[in-house]
Amino acid sequence: MSDAVEAKGSCLCGAVRVTAKALDPKVGACHCKTCRTWTGGPFFAADCGSGVTFEGGDNIAIFSSSDWAERGFCRTCGTHLFYRLKESQQHFMPVGLFTDSDLLVFDHQVFIEEKPEFYRFANDTNDMTGAELFAQVSADQS
Repeated sequence: MSDAVEAKGSCLCGAVRVTAKALDPKVGACHCKTCRTWTGGPFFAADCGSGVTFEGGDNIAIFSSSDWAERGFCRTCGTHLFYRLKESQQHFMPVGLFTDSDLLVFDHQVFIEEKPEFYRFANDTNDMTGAELFAQVSADQS
């Protein structure tokens, strides 16, 4: 994350405020069924690493969505706050949380094989299947 920047934001009602010390400006869209069910469409997120702090943490509810990850949201307004890997505490955060989006670039799409046919994006992105994503994550951890 050599281009990483510090970013601040909050949920819709302001009960939870977040600071990501190292937001990677390369935005990805996840098309997996779980993300689409959670968000109502593709999940547009930035990798924020593990250096994420929250104010108003009592307002955060966490749902364990798989053996390896959990999702957080505001108890008051329901805003999606993060997808977090349990082992590494790596946060993938919805880009809509952050106030300064001028530096963001739509760079990649994952679980492209699960993307419904009724939408498509004009951006030229790096596309990966779920299997390709898991293979890359496994290789990165070796």
